[in-house]
Amino acid sequence: MMKHRNLIVASALCFILGAAIGVWAKGAASAGVSLFRGKGAKEAGQAALSEAERLAEKGSWERIAIGRVYYLSGDKAKGQSYFDRVTGTNLEGSDWKRIGDVYSEAGENDKAAAFYEKALAWDPTDDGGLMEIGSWYIRNGQREKGEELYAKALDRNGEDVWHYIRAGEAYLGVPRGR
Repeated sequence: MMKHRNLIVASALCFILGAAIGVWAKGAASAGVSLFRGKGAKEAGQAALSEAERLAEKGSWERIAIGRVYYLSGDKAKGQSYFDRVTGTNLEGSDWKRIGDVYSEAGENDKAAAFYEKALAWDPTDDGGLMEIGSWYIRNGQREKGEELYAKALDRNGEDVWHYIRAGEAYLGVPRGR
């Protein structure tokens, strides 16, 4: 009985010690706020993006998001290099749309339109994408094109509340919700 109890206690201690080591190791792997605390905004931002780059690995959404920050913060060349690397891989329609969104935010509507058209070609049945891109066209003075995309999405899924929210945003000039 005593051996059995000692074995249980020893097992419990090993479990607790293993869990503590796991928590410590997880914290050690993550740099946390110490990366940017006390630094100037530019240096802190660069440190945060460097860590994001390390963590992003090969994720397209993550790399597009990192490129977005560089592009919109003024380092267009570095941002563009992220987009170029991502577009050199096997993308999905949502990836093309995300890059188009960055160009739209930057006010580069010709580039945005080209990427939105690639997104539409990749998946012409993506109702959410049709509504979001249609809204972009409406916001940019191309109501007929936007409503053409709306019609396709609403014909397939006229009961999606988000479709109508996107349309309301566009017609009323409200920036797209996230």
